[in-house]
Amino acid sequence: MKTTIDIPEEELTDALRFTRAKTKREAVVTALADFNQRRRMAELIQYAGTCPDLMTVEELRAERWRREKSIDSD
Repeated sequence: MKTTIDIPEEELTDALRFTRAKTKREAVVTALADFNQRRRMAELIQYAGTCPDLMTVEELRAERWRREKSIDSD
């Protein structure tokens, strides 16, 4: 979609530097994609811990430890 917008030069310069983009368009698209991904993750976080059938962090660590021990003993 073609859009004309006025972006403050300092913000665009920072976006180019942080994204290591070669063009202004690439910097803006990368920044938008990153922003959207962060917002999606923030929405998912609200559901963390709401599924009682999943392992707790402690149970997962214990299982990983048991598996590592069984691999080391082989």
